[in-house]
This record gives sequence, C-alpha cells and structure tokens, in this order.
Amino acid sequence: MSDVVVLEATRSVGGLSQSVEYKGNRIDIGGHRFFSKSDWVMDWWTRMLPLAAGASRDAGDSDFVLAYQGKQRTLGAAALATEADARVMLVRKRLSRIYFDGKFFDYPLKANLETALKLGLWRCAQFGASYARSMLFPRKPERSLEDFFINRFGRLLYLQFFKEYTEKVWGTPCDQISAEWGAQRIKSLSIASALLHALLMPFRRSGGLAAARQTSLIERFLYPKYGPGLMWETTAERLRGRGVRLEFSAPVTQIEQADGRIRAVQVRTANGARRYEAENFISTMPVRDLVLGLAPGAPPAAREIAAGLEYRDFITVGLLYRRLMRNSGGSGPMNLVPDNWIYVQESGVKVGRLQIFNNWSPYMVKDPETVWIGMEYFCREGDALWTMPDEVLRQLGIDEMRRLNLADRGDCLDGIVIRMPKAYPGYYGSYARFDELRGYLDGIPNLFLAGRNGMHRYNNQDHSMLSAKKAVEAILAGSADKAEIWGVNIDDEYHEETR
Repeated sequence: MSDVVVLEATRSVGGLSQSVEYKGNRIDIGGHRFFSKSDWVMDWWTRMLPLAAGASRDAGDSDFVLAYQGKQRTLGAAALATEADARVMLVRKRLSRIYFDGKFFDYPLKANLETALKLGLWRCAQFGASYARSMLFPRKPERSLEDFFINRFGRLLYLQFFKEYTEKVWGTPCDQISAEWGAQRIKSLSIASALLHALLMPFRRSGGLAAARQTSLIERFLYPKYGPGLMWETTAERLRGRGVRLEFSAPVTQIEQADGRIRAVQVRTANGARRYEAENFISTMPVRDLVLGLAPGAPPAAREIAAGLEYRDFITVGLLYRRLMRNSGGSGPMNLVPDNWIYVQESGVKVGRLQIFNNWSPYMVKDPETVWIGMEYFCREGDALWTMPDEVLRQLGIDEMRRLNLADRGDCLDGIVIRMPKAYPGYYGSYARFDELRGYLDGIPNLFLAGRNGMHRYNNQDHSMLSAKKAVEAILAGSADKAEIWGVNIDDEYHEETR
C-alpha cells in the first residue's frame, strides 16, 4: 500500500456518524440506518461488523431479509457472530412517526383510514381536493422546494406537514431553497406511492405476493450494537493495522497549489503547524473552506461562489428519563414509544425531531430501566440557539418535552448538549452557481472531492462511502475524470428513510 495519511480536523472518528458516549449512554448524531442499494456498501459493512444471529431475528424468519424498491437482500449467511459479541451488527425494525396535534402519524404520511380518522374526514377531503388540483395544474418550471412539495402533495398538505418543519430545519423559506434538495432526498415519494404502500401492507407476510416485499419504504435495517461510531472506530483500527496514518485534531488551514496541481496542505496541531506533501488529495472538508484556503487563491468568481455557500448547524440535547408520560403513546413501565425517531410538527416548540436511542439499540442505554432521548435542534452557528449556555439548552429540552406531553420534568435524571457545525450543506445562498465552482475544482487533476461537505451535497453515509470509493478508483487508474464520483446519489430514491 502506498503511504496514506488521513487528516481529521476533530478529535473523533466518524463525523456525523460518530457515537458520543456520556456516562455509559451513547448518542447517535442524526440517526443512521445502515441500509444501501449498493451491494458493495452492504458487503463492506458486514465484513467490518458481522451480523449478529439470534436475538434480532423475528420469530418465524429463516433469514434476515431487507427489501427496498425491487431489490431484496438475504443476510442470513452473513450471521457470523452473536449478539453477545462487542462488534456486531443488529437487525432493527424501522418506525418513524410525525407528532402533530398531540397525535402520532406515520412517517412518511400514509394515505389510509387511520390517518383519515386522526385528521378528520373534512380535512382529508380538503387535502384530497388540493392534491387533485396540483396533479391537474402542476407548477412549471419546478424551481423551488415549495414547488417540489406542492407538485407531489398539494398545497394544503404542504402547508400542514412540510413547510414549517422544513423551514425549521433550514432556517430559510421553502421558496428560496432549490428543488434539487427534494430531488435528492425524497424524489420518489408522493401520495400515490404512499397509497400503494398502504394497500400492500396486508399482504406483506404472504408468500403469494412477492412484490409486497419490494416496498418503497425501508422497514428493517442494520445497526451497529453501540451505534454508528462503532463502525468507524473499527475501521480506524484496521486502517492503522495496515499502515495508514490517522492524524486527529489536525484541521487543514492552507492548500498549496503549483502548476495547476495541489502540492501540499498545511495543518494546525497542538504542537504547531505541519506540512504534508502528496501526489493526490481527497477532500472531505467543507467546499467553502477548501476554496478559500487555496494558495495562491482561486479565481475571484470561484471565491465568490464558495464564500456564498451556506450551511445549517445542529444541536442534540440528550435527556435521560425514568419514564415517559402515560399519555405519550408508549407501553410498559417506562411508557416507551416504539419509534426510532419522531418528527415534531407541533407549533410553539423549537425542537425538530426526537430520537429514542433505546429503540435504535438497547445497548445505547446504560440502564435498561431508563429512557434515553435525543432532542434535535436546527440552527446557524453563532445564532441565539447555538450560543445558548448548555444548562439553558437542557432546560429548554426538558420544558419542551413537558409542553409536548411526552415527559414530566421531575422524571429527567440527566442531560448533555452536543453541537455539530456544518451538519447540512445548504441548497440556497450561492448554490445556484455551484456547477461553476465544481467545474473549477474538477479541473485540478489531483484533487478529488468526496462526502457530504466535501461535495456540498446532502449525501447519506453510503453515498459518502461510494464517492470516496470512486475517488480512490480514479487515483489508482491514473484518471482525472471526476464524473463517476458526481454520479453517486443521482438515481437512488430512499433518502427520506435513511441518514
């Protein structure tokens, strides 16, 4: 293997896919369902962390079957370990719901009787008429995310279930966000697909309808026993064993250019500045920082576009409870709800989404008699929410759990605040000119962009892996063609279900 050096700006491996440990409890920042349409990714994951047999298998199942949009994977043969082992994958059931008007609705929203009864027949009739109008008179051209949502759900459903939440996430009006965000994250989801899913539900367990397993919605997924960070901690150990150098707390501060190529990078460490020369460079750092760090500098137009790229930042407030409230919709002594995460559509609260870590993996929680909650807040680095003291943020989370009638203040045992900058690359600001910037960067033959921030693209972790794989393949082939890297995450259609 040629000399490989990985420069990591932070002290941890995994980025958004790390697992943060707090007093024996673990937090998954954002929630990461391990599912991919890529056979290579699925095989890679199960080579790194073998599938645990036994406790995760549903009664009556002879194999683990994961199904998605015409693709089906049987993973029984990959079960090479037991759940008692430390480094294994579990098979978990998916459940995400919307919390609106004090009630739980399926996410994505399903066109079925239960939804109709909860919303009320008159409201459903209005939604239906609005949807029909959008089908007859779609917005053309489809420029903004608002256009995208209305064309697929109708204006009233958009206003009820999409507008407020999306603008809470992005801090930007939907009519100012590119429709490309929807095209990458929820391109195939519509009322029609939701209705089809509802109609097929009764036949899922029947062997007579094979198509029922080829659902458009992921219903089971793989998950590392101790959260996503386990995958990347294991990967880091194996890379070290193969001679790869991993340097942590080493943010890149300058990228040196000469003769149209990248020659070296300078990093800042606790022991002072260091310089690394190399033949090829794969960048996962934010595109804005990459371009503004080039020396000599990039052309004025490229710098202008890079400076105008925007990001959305993220805060997780972890709260440990004795129990949830009796009317929270859960069961058992802790009143535990069955969801992996819950999208909060209630007005009057800042929280955007709740994670219940017990349901991702029971091993994420030190004491199984407690409930470990992650409250997700979307903000912009430096704004009032981002700069709020940790204790005030913890109290905000406790107050909002009570306001949502999900947990009593007195049942909260502990809490932690985690801030994650640049969690989401924005599809606004100067993004409309991003192709110009991409053209400039692709013209640097030994520079390869990969990953979510590296490509300024709302990738899932499997897409980030595939982009890195394509970059390595290009380097090994001696090619400067970046088209296959940018081709990742163009046709996949399960984004709203994974992270």
